[in-house]
Amino acid sequence: MRVHHLNCGSFRPIGGPALGCHCLLIETDQGLVLVDSGFGSQDMARPRPRLSRLALRFGRIRFEPLDTALEQVRELGFKPAEVRHIVLTHLDFDHAGGVSDFPAATVHVLAEEAAAARHRRGFVARRRYRPVQWRAVAKWQEYRPEGEDWFGFPAVRALKGLPADIQMVKLPGHSAGHCGVAVRDGGRWLLHAGDAYFDRAEMHPQHPRCPAALGALQWLVQTDGAARRLTQQRLRDLAARERDAVTIFCSHDVGELETCQRLAEQVQRAAARPAAAPAEGTRGGAA
Repeated sequence: MRVHHLNCGSFRPIGGPALGCHCLLIETDQGLVLVDSGFGSQDMARPRPRLSRLALRFGRIRFEPLDTALEQVRELGFKPAEVRHIVLTHLDFDHAGGVSDFPAATVHVLAEEAAAARHRRGFVARRRYRPVQWRAVAKWQEYRPEGEDWFGFPAVRALKGLPADIQMVKLPGHSAGHCGVAVRDGGRWLLHAGDAYFDRAEMHPQHPRCPAALGALQWLVQTDGAARRLTQQRLRDLAARERDAVTIFCSHDVGELETCQRLAEQVQRAAARPAAAPAEGTRGGAA
């Protein structure tokens, strides 16, 4: 597999730092797979009613069509129809807006998240979940993590139509059915932690902290504060315990995104280098 790190949306909430929408495009034998979809082309062209007035007023979203997954898939030389699967960390408007750009794709989500998005109970739910973004999805796959384990986290290891190198990992607290998506990239795992945290400083092992504006935003939209804080602590423990096996990043930290993009470029450059010629007097091939 080859993993591309995309930024599928940029915004700057009032009082907070600039944020991105970190999505993954994965080349697999089963076709292209998106992890989250960011803002979609229709969000960019016609923000209302796809986005709430609250998001438009306070989010300060950059409405740039080139930011969408659709345009970045094309820029990489692929056709949108080659995107066969979209695995969502959750259904918030800044994560699921792009699903409408890939109508042939199967959308994978935890069942608890899908139910919450369909019922939209409460002030926050009606604004975070925007059915107009995904009501045209023809193929849904819903899952319940039941007993499977990924480094101690409940997980879904068998996603229909996808390789075992892509798994959903339950990370509760932010939304009703929030999850991370684990992707095996060569010899290590990448964990896209969605909105389990917003800023890399929250993952500091001894002194986690968060910019005030982002902390307030997380508090405002959380469904279970205690669960969210426990999820963050478990992620910090995982990062410290498995630093050689797992790389963790969230959806919105631009610095994390840029680091992942640089590392991916280094891996691809190394893979593209021609193999060194055997030294004189040695034999190529297996011993």
